[in-house]
Amino acid sequence: MAFELPPLPYAKNALASNGMCEETLELHHGKHHQAYVTALNGFVEKDPNLQGKSLEEIIKLSNNKPDMAPVFNNAGQHWNHTLFWPAMSPNSGGKIPGRLESKLNEDFGGVDKFKEAFKTAAVGQFGSGWAWLVLGTDGKLKVTKTPNGSNPLATGEGTALLGIDVWEHSYYLDFRNRRPDYVQNWLDKLANYEFAESKLG
Repeated sequence: MAFELPPLPYAKNALASNGMCEETLELHHGKHHQAYVTALNGFVEKDPNLQGKSLEEIIKLSNNKPDMAPVFNNAGQHWNHTLFWPAMSPNSGGKIPGRLESKLNEDFGGVDKFKEAFKTAAVGQFGSGWAWLVLGTDGKLKVTKTPNGSNPLATGEGTALLGIDVWEHSYYLDFRNRRPDYVQNWLDKLANYEFAESKLG
C-alpha cells in the first residue's frame, strides 16, 4: 500500500489573509510534500524490509542509520508535514482553548512565555528544520527543535502537538528571509491550538 499525500484540511487560499499565500501552499503541499511521498514510495518499492511497515515504523527503523538517511529524511518529512497542515487553521486567530491554556500556564508560566520559548527554538534552528510543542513522556509540555526531517517521534521526546516548518520554502514567498516575523505570525494567526489541545489525550 503506497503512501499518499493527504489533502489540505482547507482551501489553498484559506490562509492568505493570515499570512500564508495560495502560492506558498501550492508549492509547499503540492510540490515539496508530494516529492517526499513520491521518493518514500520509491524507497519502499525497492526494499522488501520496508514493505508493509507503517510510516512510524519506517522512521524508527531508519533513524540514526547513515545508509538509510534518504529513507529517514523522506519518511520524516512526510510525517512532519502530515502534522503541519492540520496544525494550522484559517479560523484559529491565536485563540487558545481553556485546557491547553491551563497546561501552558502550568508548564511554561504563561502563554507569552511559551510563545517566547517556541519562537526562540524556531528562529534558533540553524538551517532547515522544525520547532515543536511536545507533550513529554513526563506529562509536561515542552518546546523542542529538530534539524532537517527529524521529529519528536524519532527523538523519543514525546507526542508532538504542534510543529512549525522553518525550511525556507515554508515562508520565503510571504516573509522573504524574515524567519522571526514568520514564526510570530504563525503563533499569533495560523497555529491551530484546538488541534493541539485535541492531542493532549
